[in-house]
Amino acid sequence: MHGMDWYSIIKTVHIISGAILFGTGLGIAFFFFYANWHNEIPSRLFAVRTTVLADFLFTLPAVIIQPVTGFWLIRHSGIDWTSFWLVATYVIYIVAGCCWLPVVWLQIKIKNMLHESHKTGKPLPTKYQTYFRLWFLLGWPAFIGLLVVFFLMVAKPA
Repeated sequence: MHGMDWYSIIKTVHIISGAILFGTGLGIAFFFFYANWHNEIPSRLFAVRTTVLADFLFTLPAVIIQPVTGFWLIRHSGIDWTSFWLVATYVIYIVAGCCWLPVVWLQIKIKNMLHESHKTGKPLPTKYQTYFRLWFLLGWPAFIGLLVVFFLMVAKPA
């Protein structure tokens, strides 16, 4: 394949991984949030197990693929690495990642609390709600950040 074919392939992978990152994040957040509106521990446990699994199967690879393909595209497109829209994208992506990492940790802690409650029949500890609220709050900057990144990728403002 010549250079243009590789560029198109890498750009397609970049776009698809961005869609997976955003779509999986939105989908699993809705799924887990909705499950927490109900008091059934088994439903919540199923939702958080699925959420953690989806984060590792889909979100994590997309989080890695995005900068790898993005930097490859920048290198092969001749775009200035220091363009405003790219620098803004780097910063927002890092901030979103700094929100996502504790979200994953919180999901695992929540999953463990739900598992213990389901296994023993004991009520959830009070920190469950604290962790859930923090999970919810940290999700917003990551979600909004990815929306802004998508806009910057499309608009490429000067």
